[in-house]
Parts: sequence; C-alpha cells; structure tokens
Amino acid sequence: MKDKLLFIKCYSIRRINEYHLRVLCLVASLLLLLPGFLIAQQIIPLYNGAIPNSIATPNEEYVSASQFYFKVTQPTLTIYLPGQELANGTAVIICPGGGYGGLSMKHEGWDVAENFNRLGIAAFILKYRLPSDLTMKDKSIGPIQDAQRAIQMVRENAVEWKIDPGKIGIIGFSAGGHLASTAITHFDRSYIENVKGISLRPDFSILVYPVISFADSLTHRGSRDALIGKKPTDENVRLFSNELQVTPQTPPTFLIHAEDDKLVSVKNSIVFFEALLKNKVPAGMHLFPKGEHGFPLEPAKSGWFNYCALWLRENGWLK
Repeated sequence: MKDKLLFIKCYSIRRINEYHLRVLCLVASLLLLLPGFLIAQQIIPLYNGAIPNSIATPNEEYVSASQFYFKVTQPTLTIYLPGQELANGTAVIICPGGGYGGLSMKHEGWDVAENFNRLGIAAFILKYRLPSDLTMKDKSIGPIQDAQRAIQMVRENAVEWKIDPGKIGIIGFSAGGHLASTAITHFDRSYIENVKGISLRPDFSILVYPVISFADSLTHRGSRDALIGKKPTDENVRLFSNELQVTPQTPPTFLIHAEDDKLVSVKNSIVFFEALLKNKVPAGMHLFPKGEHGFPLEPAKSGWFNYCALWLRENGWLK
C-alpha cells in the first residue's frame, strides 16, 4: 500500500508543477478584482411535469442550521453564471455529498460554485433526490436519473447559457462523488427519457474524497445502505462499484483525497485511478497527507481547489 501511495504521489508531483500552481492562485485572486466578475443565480426545477420514478408523497424537505438538506424529493438546479468578461464556455455540474442521506449544499455546493465562477466556469448545483423506498419506485436509480437530467438540461440550454456543449463536466464530493462516478461510467444507459438522443456523457469529472466502491472492504456502508439497501444483491453491489465499470470511453478524471480520511478510505480513489490507467483514460490525482473527510484540515482545506483548477487548465477546459 505504501508503495502505491508513493507512486501516486510521485505521479501527482510530475503532473502538477508547484510553480504553476502558485501562479494560478495569484491569477485567481486578481480575477476577483475585475469589474466583470458578477455571479447570476437562478433556481429551476429539474423536470418539467412529473418526476420520473417518484411516488407521490408530501414534501417533507428541511434544512439544518449548517445548510444540510434532508428528505429531498423535488430536485432542482441552481445556476451560477460568471460575468461575460470571464466566461470561457466550460461548465460543471456540482453534486454535493452527504451519504445519500443529506446534501451539504453550502460547503460542497454554493462555495464551490463561486470558486468555479471566479475561473470563468459556469456552475450548476444539483439538488438531487435522496434515495428512499417511501418516495421512489426504485431508489437505487433516483440520484443517477437526476444527474443525467442535469447533464441533459445543461446541454439543451448551452446556447442560452453561453456554454460549449463539448465542455460540460461533473464534480462530486463523498457520496456525491459516487453519483458523479456513476454518471461517468453509466452514461451509455439512459435512466431518463431522452427522445432527442442528447449525449449524457460528461466531458470530464472531478471526484473529491469520493465513495467509489460498494465492495465490503472499501465502501462507506452508510452510502451503500442508503442507495441499494442493507441486503443488496450481488448484482447491484457490482453495478454500483464504479471502479468495475470503467471503460476506455470513461471521461478524463481528476481525483483528490486525504490519506487520513477515516470515513471514506483513500483506497476508493486509488482503485478508481488504477482502473482509469488500465483503460488508458487520461487521469490525474493528488493525495494530501492530512485533510480528513470533508477537508477541515490544512493543507487540503485551502489548497484542494487550486489543484483542480490547474488540472482543468492543463487539459484545456480553463483558459
């Protein structure tokens, strides 16, 4: 295991030059001073009309003092568009985490969207349905339906939102990282109505301390139980263990994790990274020695987004 960590650290150092990282941080700070830096916000329903796979129930959604959303049954998309002087045509759909039992809308949603806007990237926060047998006919596919609908909607409105339809990515945190990794490995199956045949494949992904595997030895049990139940079938465990679903068509992906994460093992990111390399998918990774889950600790707390921004720039999604 130590040898693997050493290899990945060295790989990360080769891919990300520290000098370039400092320059990018300086540029990002200067962008805040530009007069064109304005964030437009709008919240729109994810579906027009009936929500697929839903059971009609009273809306019991509520929000905690820390801006965690619970019992979400009415999915929405919150639109953050950068000012015209900064906009570069790239867009990203944001999937907050919360163990498939809640959504961390501030820490892994609003704050992240504002950071992307500072780079000229349009951001769309997905408030996806939380799986429940009481509100869904098949709770295992509810979140991926919403993620696919978000991708579909952003591509459908690319002209209006001044987005390049070939530069639409997805980022996910923790269980939201599982959802994002599902979106990039299950896109060849449409879980929603798609009469126009719009591509449901994200063009890139960023996975931050993600849940990847549902295997007993790796998974975050709470996320697995919430999505596929406490007694899942072997078929569902394999289907939603996304390290097993990687193909050469999987979009380029950047992973970021802390080695001391005690909630979601760093091995989740490692096995997914290895699967990407095996399938010759362009990939990058950075592991912080400290940061824990949710990155409350330095250096991950203040530095993680800068590594993501540099990876985006190196791959042509950020000017």
